[in-house]
Amino acid sequence: MGFFLETLFGGLMTGMLYALIALGFVLIFKASGVFNFAQGAMVLFAALAMARLAEWIPGWTGIANKAAVNVLAFAGAALVMVAVAWLIERLVLGRLVNQEGITLLMATIGVTYFLEGVGQSLFGNDIYKIDIGLPKDPIFLFERTFQGGVLVNQEDLAAAAIAATLVALLALFFQKTATGRALRAVADDHQAAQSIGIPLARIWVIVWSVAGIVALVAGIIWGSKLGVQFSLTLVALKALPVVILGGLTSIPGAIVGGLLIGVGEKLSEIYLGPMLGGGIEVWFAYVLALVFLLVRPQGLFGEKIIDRV
Repeated sequence: MGFFLETLFGGLMTGMLYALIALGFVLIFKASGVFNFAQGAMVLFAALAMARLAEWIPGWTGIANKAAVNVLAFAGAALVMVAVAWLIERLVLGRLVNQEGITLLMATIGVTYFLEGVGQSLFGNDIYKIDIGLPKDPIFLFERTFQGGVLVNQEDLAAAAIAATLVALLALFFQKTATGRALRAVADDHQAAQSIGIPLARIWVIVWSVAGIVALVAGIIWGSKLGVQFSLTLVALKALPVVILGGLTSIPGAIVGGLLIGVGEKLSEIYLGPMLGGGIEVWFAYVLALVFLLVRPQGLFGEKIIDRV
């Protein structure tokens, strides 16, 4: 039982991190109707900015305190992502208002390759470390309940807590603030939102900035675990099945989808891997997403679209 719970907890922790990346997809789709294929590149770009600024700031300022350097690096990386959001709106999305969805999707694919190339030019292409002080040593839980206890990674616990806090704040932002309601109105109908005075350009800059901050947090956590490298974009692609499961317009759906995939791939790898030859973690999420596309294409919490003729 203890081993099963260890696997379950590991899946839940990983699922929260998948959900954190998926939130970027959901936020932008809710506010603009754009499926942002560039979210993975944004995670990588933000993580590169954080890692390199943390290296450069001590030389620029003479500050040696690691906590102060991390705070300044985070603030600098956040400003970089806001600037990226402004440029995307000004140079790309602002010129494609009311275009077909496929046009906007192709635009975000172009943004993906642009960010990857610029990130490599500005920050280099080595593997960089991010150290924000998350505890690395595992701990044992429920030792009195199960023999030997349940081994849990403290870094995973801290990362899951950070992700859960950010998710809760974003949910409150969308539901309780005037800006959040304006974001949802823009997603429903660009022209109608403009006709009642909602500034489309400002709303898009806000939502891409928020998605950039989410990408930064996700990049820091994944960079702390895996190192900042270009394979982070492949990790971010795991969020695509998450949004398919949960629904493209649902923040709770991103959470549930992330948890389902995180737990499902861990349990299937442990219990089905020996029978199927292993490697299930690589394809489990995509096969599950394919099943949902065939059975319930709007996802668990997505809105069912009915076209009346």
